[in-house]
Amino acid sequence: MENKHFSTTILVDQAPAQVFEAINRPADWWPGTITGSSGKPGDEFAYRYEDVHLSTQKVAEMVPYERVVWLVTESQIRYVRDIDEWTGTRIIFELSEQDGKTLLRFTHEGLTPRIECFDSCSTTWDKILRQGLHTLLATDVRPELTLG
Repeated sequence: MENKHFSTTILVDQAPAQVFEAINRPADWWPGTITGSSGKPGDEFAYRYEDVHLSTQKVAEMVPYERVVWLVTESQIRYVRDIDEWTGTRIIFELSEQDGKTLLRFTHEGLTPRIECFDSCSTTWDKILRQGLHTLLATDVRPELTLG
């Protein structure tokens, strides 16, 4: 269990193409400030949430309507001792069709119980996916989401 990466799934009514497109617009569902681009492999974007979290992601892999992988190339999580514990981790979105809906499997590879922010980061990811991304998909409106 010590090496188990954080993973969760959500089932949404939208087609894989719609979910894929939404994932690639993180500024529409990930609360905070995002600068840069995330539309194709090699793109990079920075994410900031207040003075608590700053990270840079590079689009490492993209298979249309099936899979998106972001490599965290830099991170500063200010409430833990090892502020760069996300650096080198991978954020993975895998899509599959299931009974006319889309199953999204989210994995943050490297976010394991061994790192200090595991509890808070996994809880926050769950909130961002279920209330942020899911709300965007259901309503096509950027959700107002507060973390913390």
